[in-house]
Amino acid sequence: MMDPITYRSATLEDLPTLLDFEQDLIAFERPFDSNLKDNCTYYDLDYLITSNNAKTIVACFKNEIIASGYSKIIESKSYHKNTNYSYMGFMYVKPEYRGQGIIQNIIAKLKKWSISKNIFEVRLEVYSDNASALKAYKNNGFKKHMIEMKMYL
Repeated sequence: MMDPITYRSATLEDLPTLLDFEQDLIAFERPFDSNLKDNCTYYDLDYLITSNNAKTIVACFKNEIIASGYSKIIESKSYHKNTNYSYMGFMYVKPEYRGQGIIQNIIAKLKKWSISKNIFEVRLEVYSDNASALKAYKNNGFKKHMIEMKMYL
C-alpha cells in the first residue's frame, strides 16, 4: 500500500526547502518574463508562515516536503464591494509528484482557510503563456478576470 500524501501548515523549520522551491519556481517562470532579475526572490516567507493574515500549506510524502502554496489577505481597492480578498501564490509541486492533484488539494485547503477568515473572493496571478498553470487554475474554478499588458520602449 502506498503512503498517503499529507498536508500541513508550513513552519519556519521548512524555510530551507521552501527557499529552494522558490528558486525552482522562479527558474521555471523566467522564460515567461524576461524582466526577472538574476538571484531574485518573490516571497516574504517568514510573513507567509507566521502571520495570522496568511496561510502557507505544504504537502508531504514520507516526511519530505513535495509541494507548497499560500494564501494571504489583501485589502481591496476602495471602489470594490468586497473589502478584502484572498491572494494565492507559491503553487509549486516537485516535478516527480506533478499530475496527482496535489495543487488542487492545497487550493481546497487554502479556500477553506479563506472562508474561515470571512473572505469569499480569491485571486491569483499567472503568466499568460504558462499553459499548464492556466489549465490547472481553470479546472479549479478560476476564470480570467483582468489582463495586464506591457510593452518595452
